[in-house]
Amino acid sequence: MKKIEIVTTFLEYDSLAELTVADQELMNRAIEVRKNAYAPYSKFRVGAAILLEDGTVVVGSNQENAAFPSGLCAERTAIFYVGANYPGKRIVKMAITASSDLKITNSPIPPCGACRQSILEYEVKQDTPIEMYFMGAEGKVCYSPSLVNILPFHFDKDSM
Repeated sequence: MKKIEIVTTFLEYDSLAELTVADQELMNRAIEVRKNAYAPYSKFRVGAAILLEDGTVVVGSNQENAAFPSGLCAERTAIFYVGANYPGKRIVKMAITASSDLKITNSPIPPCGACRQSILEYEVKQDTPIEMYFMGAEGKVCYSPSLVNILPFHFDKDSM
């Protein structure tokens, strides 16, 4: 038997104002599209903005459904759009923001497990890291240099 330690490292910014102007703009796109979330059941609104290698920004918001498994998170809405409409384009980074109609969300909110797995698929496929910024409605912003950093013990094509 051996002990395996997994360590992840994040940067935490006190506010959006500490990011570069370009990263602020990407997060602002996520904040803007968050308003388009269809969240009548959870009241939890998420926006995601993805920067592609050619400078294109793709956005998505969560879309719920009365048959709960039929809805889709913002991150997957955006990344699947990239896969369908920009095949072969490398994803450079992703900005995610979440808010709630029911409570204040001022702590960074990372992607859910299903979204982490979906983003990982693209990171593995393109064989380069996808930088990630995530936050609540306001306040601190977390930065991860890659999805693997958030999901270090993961399942991918090499697992099959």
